[in-house]
Amino acid sequence: MAGLYFEAFYVGQVFQHAIRRTVSEMDNVMFSALTHNPAALHLDEEYCKHHTEFGQRIVNSVFTLGLIVGVSVGDTTLGTTVANLGWDEVRFPKPLFHGDTVRVETEVLELRESQSRPRNGIVIFAHRGFNQHNELIASCKRSALMLKTPTDVST
Repeated sequence: MAGLYFEAFYVGQVFQHAIRRTVSEMDNVMFSALTHNPAALHLDEEYCKHHTEFGQRIVNSVFTLGLIVGVSVGDTTLGTTVANLGWDEVRFPKPLFHGDTVRVETEVLELRESQSRPRNGIVIFAHRGFNQHNELIASCKRSALMLKTPTDVST
């Protein structure tokens, strides 16, 4: 199992995820189409050239958020998450463009025992995504309900 159990995390722990991803035009257009988001900012190059401060299409922010969280899963929560409880303080300080390469880091901010589920604990993660210029392009806090290390009930 790639993910870590609740007890393996500690406050201040930082993961520099090895997976990097260059975002393509297809990623942006397909994601926008699949989620029924017709915003010109994501789909209309001519509109963006003449009517936005960016001069080009920007990547759908929900894709960006999903990407930075998704990249973190293999190192942190794959197979050990019961559920995501929420995302807070979602920010996009810089736009993401077609052709940008994203790297992600995750920090453990908080740990607490679940009051209602003795086999689980709650981990608060800070996920941060950076482009190839090392500029912060997205961040969020994610609350995850995590499995505790299974105990052997046969002894």
